[in-house]
Amino acid sequence: MEYFERIHQVQVEYLNYWKEHTLWHKDFWVALALTILPWLIWVLIRKRGSEARLLLAGGFGLIIATWFDFLGIVFGLWHYSGRLLPTIPTFFPWDYSLIPVSLMVSLQFKPHINRFLKAIIFSALTAFIGEPFFMWLGYYTEIKWSVLYSFPIYIVIYLITDRISRAKSFDAL
Repeated sequence: MEYFERIHQVQVEYLNYWKEHTLWHKDFWVALALTILPWLIWVLIRKRGSEARLLLAGGFGLIIATWFDFLGIVFGLWHYSGRLLPTIPTFFPWDYSLIPVSLMVSLQFKPHINRFLKAIIFSALTAFIGEPFFMWLGYYTEIKWSVLYSFPIYIVIYLITDRISRAKSFDAL
């Protein structure tokens, strides 16, 4: 019971910190924009008629990115600042917006290009440009991690989402 009480106390302290240093400050507004804008853009450029297929694949990307982020934070591999919500231990815009939307856009863009080439391009852009950009902004700090470790993970995520997006099992209910 003492253990859970300590966890609760840390959460209360973080909530107070978040209210004073993040809520309604620049980091909050940037995180909010990075959460909403990609989805608005996707609504405008999505391939009509493929929304369910793309959302299923993007949803998988969201789940796996969130899961990996949770593990990375728990094991002390990295951490985030400027959280949109104080109750979720990840950088909400990255996991819930930027990753799934970028996957969906990439999947629908030139779908006949070799999927392995697209996976490598997606992974390179995400690991070697996206992550360093968020480090430069101060939202993401690597502790025991390197973008080189992220590169193969993003390749696998892309290939699995690509496979999901090509599923032939979308029959009527």
